[in-house]
Amino acid sequence: MSTPIVAVFGCGHWGKNLARNFAELGALRAVVDPNPETAAKHASMHGVTAMTKDEALASDIDGVVIAAPAEYHAALALEAAAASKHVYVEKPIALTEADALSMIEATKKADRILMVGHLLQYHPVFVALRDMVRAGGLGKLRYAYSHRLSTGKFRVEEDAFWSLAPHDVSMLLALFDEAPSHVRQSGLDFVTDGIADETRLDMVFPSGGRAHVFASWLHPFKEQRLVVVGEDAMAVFDDVKPWEEKLALYKHVIDTSGPVPVPHKADVEYVDVPQGEPLKSECQHFLDCIANGTTPFTDGEEALRVLRVMAAEKLPKPI
Repeated sequence: MSTPIVAVFGCGHWGKNLARNFAELGALRAVVDPNPETAAKHASMHGVTAMTKDEALASDIDGVVIAAPAEYHAALALEAAAASKHVYVEKPIALTEADALSMIEATKKADRILMVGHLLQYHPVFVALRDMVRAGGLGKLRYAYSHRLSTGKFRVEEDAFWSLAPHDVSMLLALFDEAPSHVRQSGLDFVTDGIADETRLDMVFPSGGRAHVFASWLHPFKEQRLVVVGEDAMAVFDDVKPWEEKLALYKHVIDTSGPVPVPHKADVEYVDVPQGEPLKSECQHFLDCIANGTTPFTDGEEALRVLRVMAAEKLPKPI
């Protein structure tokens, strides 16, 4: 099958990056934006057509790429499915479980693919870390934590948790490979009333592992770090470091043979990971799934599991 063709719905802060990548992959046919000037600008930039939503859905494109605000995800995805288009939607899949379920059902009924933009699942360094964990390279996981911190970009339509943490929740669920049995969230609003700037999430897994997420846009410097601690080794994915230092492995040993545990520290080992652009890999994956009829790594079901943690629905919350 030739390269599938898509239209990008929304050319704002993140949609412009999606448009660029799909254009570079030779798959972009059209852009759609409620602001005609914005649509015309990006259409001209990539040599494609600026269309209305209805024009795009009536065209011969194979898929739509939705980069609109989260409250519009469900409505746009349902329209796309009704028009028999494959659907890529940015994170989070939706704001409610009911909307997410309707999107999953509609695309299944239309026999179309639904993929959600959990970008870091396609980062080559995280892929290497996930494969290492699944191969038993760290031993049984004890705990993991993820920090996603910076100064801005401040939002008023969603808080720091919903803006930043879906990526981290998606990665942690993939590493532990199970749904948490307990979830606890908290956050504080310092800048805008009712919009949390500093947020925390704790998860407890049935296997006994624990995970924590700290997400904030009110922080003095940028930090994007995932730490995973297993019984046999520890790993750090630090996305702020240079590429050759992004994945670090620590094979520390804790001697428990005596009355007091004694740590024996090992030198850090940097894992060699072939360099690649995560967003381009993600976009290519969507096109490959359309062409081959395969299920995306981050399909609707995976996104629903993330959403349930984000919304802390149907999960007991320990004190």
